[in-house]
Amino acid sequence: MIIPKLHYISQGSSPKEHLENIQKACTSGVELVQLRLKNVSEKKILKFAAAAREITSHFQTRLIINDHYKIAKAIKADGVHLGKTDTCPTIARTQLYTWQIIGGTANTLQDCETLIAKDVDYISLSPFRFTTTKDNLSPVLGLNGYTAIIEALKTETPIIGFGGITKEDVTDLLETGISGIAVSGEITRNFDSIRTFNQLLKASSTEEQRHTFT
Repeated sequence: MIIPKLHYISQGSSPKEHLENIQKACTSGVELVQLRLKNVSEKKILKFAAAAREITSHFQTRLIINDHYKIAKAIKADGVHLGKTDTCPTIARTQLYTWQIIGGTANTLQDCETLIAKDVDYISLSPFRFTTTKDNLSPVLGLNGYTAIIEALKTETPIIGFGGITKEDVTDLLETGISGIAVSGEITRNFDSIRTFNQLLKASSTEEQRHTFT
């Protein structure tokens, strides 16, 4: 299963605005969207997740639901992203369809090892730098943090960088060995940036392929 290199984590001051931003991200060519609604009732999340599924299906964009694996199953989303305090991936796996993907949040090498043991499909390793998107932010990793963790892991599991990432960071970040990035603020401010992010991320993958074949 191939995990897209660019994830858009939805943002907005209301659930409706999240949907509008998801629509814009899909129109601008993003391959994967994560619906991340916080402090909203489960009933409301189900409603907005179903609407997000309609939007993403139209564009053939993958949709991941943050936290709520039962909702991900109900609306047949492409998967679920589980934070450190959410349901254990092993439990979610028994409930989801076999084709649904599970991502997990990690901040340390130990977190990554735990998630790999639980067979997640990708790991979101964060934060790259300080960001206001999350409360109780874990220690910032930076390029050195990513490099150290990825070298120690030697894993096939895709590692996605997240936390205040801008276009200027992509080239250096890819050199750490990460598979892709998740972006929230930078894309919400300018959906045209998706094209640039995609170009920067794909440029690297053609490089890698060239090396593999020689």
